[in-house]
Amino acid sequence: MLLLNKPRINLLLPMATLIVAFFSLGVGQYSISPVNVWHALMSPLQTHDLAGQIIWTVRMPRILMACCAGGALALCGACLQGVFHNPLVDPHIIGVSSGAAFGGTLAILLGLSPLWLMSSTFAFGLLALVLVYAIASTLGNENRLMLILSGIILSGFFSALVSLLQYMADTEEKLPSIVFWLLGSFATANWHKLLMMAIPLAVASFLLFRLRWRINILSLGDADARTLGVSVAGLRRWVLLLCALLVAAQVAVSGGIGWIGLVIPHLARLLVGADHRRLLPAAFWLGGGFMVLVDDVARTLSAAEIPLGIITALIGAPLFAVLLIHSRRRSHGE
Repeated sequence: MLLLNKPRINLLLPMATLIVAFFSLGVGQYSISPVNVWHALMSPLQTHDLAGQIIWTVRMPRILMACCAGGALALCGACLQGVFHNPLVDPHIIGVSSGAAFGGTLAILLGLSPLWLMSSTFAFGLLALVLVYAIASTLGNENRLMLILSGIILSGFFSALVSLLQYMADTEEKLPSIVFWLLGSFATANWHKLLMMAIPLAVASFLLFRLRWRINILSLGDADARTLGVSVAGLRRWVLLLCALLVAAQVAVSGGIGWIGLVIPHLARLLVGADHRRLLPAAFWLGGGFMVLVDDVARTLSAAEIPLGIITALIGAPLFAVLLIHSRRRSHGE
């Protein structure tokens, strides 16, 4: 196992993310040198020059939003993999992403304002979680398997509804907007949307960090957790609710982005181990830094911005394959 000094890693990861974010401020169609970036950061009230305006009105909210979105998805993935005791679980498996995608697609199709789009996305994302629990309760059990199966059912259902709305959409105007939004982008980032993302992130992240030692116990299995005095059903509901809050907020401001919640927790686990007291902060900072780099590629690789979902899939799928091969070799002692 590639297990580095754990306290040092949890100090280095935030620093590395901040360094990536700093240099990303100068990356784009209008290149800005690190010296000018530093001067702009040190003089936030003096934005009369072009570099200062670009950094403070365009790139700063975009980079902060990318960091928040990537961190939220990776944090959710790490928590869900722990509470479900399944390394293949990611934020999309609980149905929230598909529900939020339906809400956003419906808002675009109806021509609603950006505020209503975010509200619709958020509402349908949380509604999906309620329906997941309703289906699991109808089946008579809220154990891990029933919740995962209910999430798969809801994901398929909402995905079909999204496809139906795309089929009904105007091919000249609405359909391109829907497809681009579904694939994920920070092109419309601003300070207002960043605030919409940051408030749920701050609340949910704080509570998840407070619960991380209980997630450690729950990751041992339901029976062992009950023996140690943990309310399995109650804790799982809390974690799912907080993760749903994070995913709904992320989809509301930036659309659907895959692979982050699946791959990054595995990479973080490789670096700091399976202890959620260290895993959750490591996953958050790794996810944030990775998303900032992906966004840099999306807005610089070509003149037309590439949707984030395409890049995360192109990078995430091979990376996940490498991690699986490494894990298999490690388990066989190679």
